Amino acid sequence: MQIAVWNCSQLVTLAGPSRARTGTEMRDLGIIPNGAMLIDQGRITATGNRAEIERQIGTATVAVIDAARRVVLPGFVDAHTHPVFAGTRADEFEQRTQGVTYAEISARGGGIRSTVRRTRQATEADLLQTARHYRDWFVRGGTTTIEAKSGYGLSLDAELKILRVIRTLSNDQTLRYVPTFLGAHEIPDEYRGRIDDYIDLVIHDMLPHVAEEHLAEYCDVFCEPFVFPAEKARIVLTAAQSLGFRLRLHADQFSPDEGASLAAEMGAATADHLEATTSVGLEALKARNVQPVLLPASVYNLGSTHYPAARRMIDLGLPIVLATDFNPGSSPTTSMPMVLSLACTHLKLTPAEAITAATVNAAYSLNRGHEIGTLDPGKFADFAIHDASDYREIPYFFGRDTARAVYIGGTQVL
Repeated sequence: MQIAVWNCSQLVTLAGPSRARTGTEMRDLGIIPNGAMLIDQGRITATGNRAEIERQIGTATVAVIDAARRVVLPGFVDAHTHPVFAGTRADEFEQRTQGVTYAEISARGGGIRSTVRRTRQATEADLLQTARHYRDWFVRGGTTTIEAKSGYGLSLDAELKILRVIRTLSNDQTLRYVPTFLGAHEIPDEYRGRIDDYIDLVIHDMLPHVAEEHLAEYCDVFCEPFVFPAEKARIVLTAAQSLGFRLRLHADQFSPDEGASLAAEMGAATADHLEATTSVGLEALKARNVQPVLLPASVYNLGSTHYPAARRMIDLGLPIVLATDFNPGSSPTTSMPMVLSLACTHLKLTPAEAITAATVNAAYSLNRGHEIGTLDPGKFADFAIHDASDYREIPYFFGRDTARAVYIGGTQVL
């Protein structure tokens, strides 16, 4: 049976070019006032105002979803998350409130390595139960697709365990997952001082096993001089590319341009963070069509004020993306509405630009732009009905998740 969605105060379609949006395009949301949408077998077949959709239906029997004069948006596409881990780092959060820095905590054995120790000890069933709990948080924010990284195992068995959990989560069909292998997230305790030995483990054991089991589409590396400097990150990325993985990078979170330059050199899909990137790195990204993924929630949560130069990126014509960076250390949030608010207040994006960055641009960064990210005929009916009468209210009323109902492929999941 066909499904009709109508009585929308605004149907925010993001109709437009079949690519990521840049410059002034990011302010055009393709809004249909009093909008309506027709869905058949999980895909959108038509959009328009209510009268237009009713004419297309004619005398056919349809199921009706009444938006009750609320805003309807494409599901958010969260293109940078770390959703599978054990434990929390609330103790480190408390330490940071008392002036201890993230770097100091890491030097004491905390940070990523503390989560690695807990995650290695957890069973696959335990990790799955916790990750399903967080999955529900994503959905309540109106998110329908996430990029899901490993990276809290840092051993062959533990990394495979995390990626198998992500595969199981994907099979649940409550949220779409795009898996990324992040074995080069940090140097684990047993390899401290032996980075070359650990890289050998990543490229000769981890990557081949991940490829053989088809557990990830992308490979990511945390490229920083004090973690994996460019010359070491390049080795991992080259090996991943030879096995058919697409590339993403944690780049320039703390140090300028090395990560962005490497992302450009390797033709990565994205360079993520970019808080420290200068014009040199941004020009390199532009020259190679690498999409910046900006993570303002991690800047906020670390108590920093050094946000990425989003307006400069837009002026250069870069198709920026917004994501939560959900993780237990620097960004323990699944809320895309909160990220939109931070993008408006601290990155100085307009609400329309922020929504574009969190939907269609994010979808193209994950090679999913032909399927999701806009409410165009032919695409999956992934959408959310938000408790708002105007899309600008979503970032305006910050600190609340606004989704009243969420649909994936036309099936209600919230």
